[in-house]
Parts: sequence; C-alpha cells; structure tokens
Amino acid sequence: MAKDSFLSRAFHLYYDGFRQMTLGRTLWAIIFIKLFVMFAILKVFFFPNFLKEHAQPGQEDDYVATEMIERSAKP
Repeated sequence: MAKDSFLSRAFHLYYDGFRQMTLGRTLWAIIFIKLFVMFAILKVFFFPNFLKEHAQPGQEDDYVATEMIERSAKP
C-alpha cells in the first residue's frame, strides 16, 4: 500500500473539516459579506480615483514620478 503524499493528506484534512462544519459555514458567510462590503461598497463611496482627477490620461506614471520627486525634496 503506497503512502499518501503530504499534499494529499493536507487536502483531505481540510476537506473533511470544512465538510463537517455547521457553525463555521455561517461564520465564513459573515466573513465574505464583510469583505465584500469593505472592498466593493466602501471603495466606491470613500476612495475616489485620485490619479484620474489629477493626471492627464496616459500620463499617470509621469504624474506619480513628479510627485515623488517633489515630496522627497521637501524637508
């Protein structure tokens, strides 16, 4: 009988653990909902596209380079 590899045993460990969860599924659903709210909804309302407002289209890299040079020269 051949031994299972480490990856195979690790996969089966997690697979069996997630399959037998009851409360854990609810907690994972809450985590995914919170992540969706943080990254999808809050980003739209609270984090505008700064480069789109301040740099010319196609010149974003020049704007960032100029700002970095100017800010590093200030004491």
